Amino acid sequence: MTGRRPSNRAQSNVVGVAILLGVVVVALGTLTAGIGTVVEQNAASADAARVATDLDDALEPVAATGVHRGRVSFSDGELQTVERELRVLNESGAVRTVEADSLVFTAGQRRVAFLAGAVVRGPPGNAKVRTPPPITASRGADGGDDPDAKGVLVVGAPKLDGTVGFSATGGGSVVLRTNVSHHRTALGDGKYRVAVETATPGAWRRHFEAQNATVTTRDFDGDGVTSVVAAYPGERVGYLVVHDLRLEVGHGG
Repeated sequence: MTGRRPSNRAQSNVVGVAILLGVVVVALGTLTAGIGTVVEQNAASADAARVATDLDDALEPVAATGVHRGRVSFSDGELQTVERELRVLNESGAVRTVEADSLVFTAGQRRVAFLAGAVVRGPPGNAKVRTPPPITASRGADGGDDPDAKGVLVVGAPKLDGTVGFSATGGGSVVLRTNVSHHRTALGDGKYRVAVETATPGAWRRHFEAQNATVTTRDFDGDGVTSVVAAYPGERVGYLVVHDLRLEVGHGG
């Protein structure tokens, strides 16, 4: 008795099942990779949000006086100080220049910076001011109840006065210790501008424009880092308050 050969239909069914299984495996692999990417992105975003909150709590230039401590924690990334300057200018030029410096956290495309009392979150080109700087302009010179009254401009200028260089992979934290003092200087009457040297000029521009300032940009010292220059309308009485943080770094509790 002669054996029966498998039909073409049976062979096609086997091939079809094999192809279907292959497609399912590829689809599952793609889905798994996609989920992994989303999880990593969410974790990195949560890391940046935690750093922004930690910097707010650890560095309180206006509220704190004397010794203050705070911890900054993150999974992966680097925390370091960067040289930055804040300038107060009148019609003649710079009245005061403060070496404010910036404390910057970076992890891939994630970035959080403490600069001049502000906390700015996001990379250059896509950053937002999370915590505004302590720069206050009254409305007396630009639409207040008394049109003859002079406005007031108070420029708070937190100064880190210290160096940080810390990186972590797989989790780490650093203790920021500050000894805060405040120094107030009356600048007199004038038409004032405030210039902040920053790697995220777009975020600062939007913040100053929301304060009714006219904003331009300029590289004052030729180092390639732009300063955002906010010109406040009208004649004002100006004050500069330097908040000297005297920053030290530790890894203990």
